[in-house]
Amino acid sequence: MRWTASPLTPKQAQFEHEEETAQDREDWTPLDYIEQYIDKDLMKMIADCSNATSLARSGYTLNTSTDEIYHFFGACIWMSCVPYPAIRMYWSNGLRFPAVTEKFTRDRFFRLRRSLKVLIDYDVPEHRRERDKFWKVRPFLDRILKGCKSQARPECVSIDEQMIPFTGVCPYRQYIPMKPNPVGVKNFVCATADGIVLDFDLYQGADALLEQVEEPEDLGLGSLVIDRLSQTLRPNTNVYCDQFFTSVQAVEHMMKKQMYVTGTVMRNRISAAVQKLPTDKEMKKDGRGTSAQVTTEDGKICVVKWYDNKPVLMMSAVHGREPENTCQRWDKKQKRYVTIPRPSIIHEYNSKMGGVDLVDRMMSYYRMNGRTKKWTLRMLMHFTDLALANSWLLYRKDLNLCGTPKKNIMQFLEFRMEVAMTFLSQRDNDNNNSDFSELEDDPDILVQGKKSPVKAVPHVSIRRRANAHLPEAVDLKNAARCRAKGCSGKTRVQCGTCKVFLCLQAGRNCYRAFHT
Repeated sequence: MRWTASPLTPKQAQFEHEEETAQDREDWTPLDYIEQYIDKDLMKMIADCSNATSLARSGYTLNTSTDEIYHFFGACIWMSCVPYPAIRMYWSNGLRFPAVTEKFTRDRFFRLRRSLKVLIDYDVPEHRRERDKFWKVRPFLDRILKGCKSQARPECVSIDEQMIPFTGVCPYRQYIPMKPNPVGVKNFVCATADGIVLDFDLYQGADALLEQVEEPEDLGLGSLVIDRLSQTLRPNTNVYCDQFFTSVQAVEHMMKKQMYVTGTVMRNRISAAVQKLPTDKEMKKDGRGTSAQVTTEDGKICVVKWYDNKPVLMMSAVHGREPENTCQRWDKKQKRYVTIPRPSIIHEYNSKMGGVDLVDRMMSYYRMNGRTKKWTLRMLMHFTDLALANSWLLYRKDLNLCGTPKKNIMQFLEFRMEVAMTFLSQRDNDNNNSDFSELEDDPDILVQGKKSPVKAVPHVSIRRRANAHLPEAVDLKNAARCRAKGCSGKTRVQCGTCKVFLCLQAGRNCYRAFHT
């Protein structure tokens, strides 16, 4: 390939945006956002598979339910928000945590933790086990991936690698130095500039990627990853990546698919272009901010060299050196900020490339970090964190577009705690059918010489589900007290889901006020 000092002439068509606005998610609660990734069907599948596997292995069923699995994940999210050095401390006398201990005993929690299954192992054929090293958690990963793929595809995305920290025995464990978590499972991620994950693929070797890519054409690993993660993107999308992925072959291959790659590039991959550019000594002599550009003969690909504290090489099929702008840099000798020129490709790359790093940073703040030797549990916890981070980033983006004041937007910690409370508030309706469960906390009503237990008021996200609350009349000898705030009336009408009594009359409709 021959390189010349000619301008870049990209042939990129207009990008067509999806018709989606924040109004599509108006009045969504945190539960609505997280249910894009983790819904009741997924929890029911985990409960059924855990019960079946426990019965097959030990002869004793786990006796768990969908709501108990909700409680387990809610407790794990709570523990990440209020971390203790050891999980057992949440049940200690001095540090007891009621939100967790009221739902589980310590032994029950650990039994659930070591018995979680997302599929029945005996149903997985041998050829599938050999082809997919992460088959034990594949249904959970597919559900999270389905939620990521349902997000709107923007014009600019970034592709980078993400490490799932785990030091135990697991398939395809990697060691990547200079990473915050150098040991673990490598996950290739495609995300927006806002940090919302759109697609991901766990690394299982180049052979696994070859099966998912059409016409690989002797591409390298980085090029295969870009091709795989770009399959759900819209035509004429700009893809930003680092030097691990960028090469001339990758840029040309993606241009055939109407995807335009921009990224840093290694010197040994463009040796012919480097010979046409000024040397490092020449650029250092000219001072910071010096830049140069060469392009291919057809003008479709350019390489830009920019000297800041050290030389930086960039390759792109859509951005070039022009138009230049300026940026502020700290000068050690003058001990002040100085203004230096900066090529357009550098500005575009810096503003669009940080999406994967942003979601990594959000996940690291409140990671579910309980020590475990089971790699399957670590994967479930990691991708639950990813779903929570994705949900909050989309929630914040929607409210910012609607002009909501910043003080009215929940921070990430508040969002996680709200989701945890919602999960812990899930209640199994089948367990509330006892003879005495219909009686409320009236001091005049005694059951076997004791007051009837006070039934907790459900969480607000449970009460406001539009189609889940139907009234039912209960045949009671004495009417029960209405549970609406500020009402002292008596009624025989209760909510079939919340199991609380509420007035339902023409002049006093506490039932409607309670659920809206």
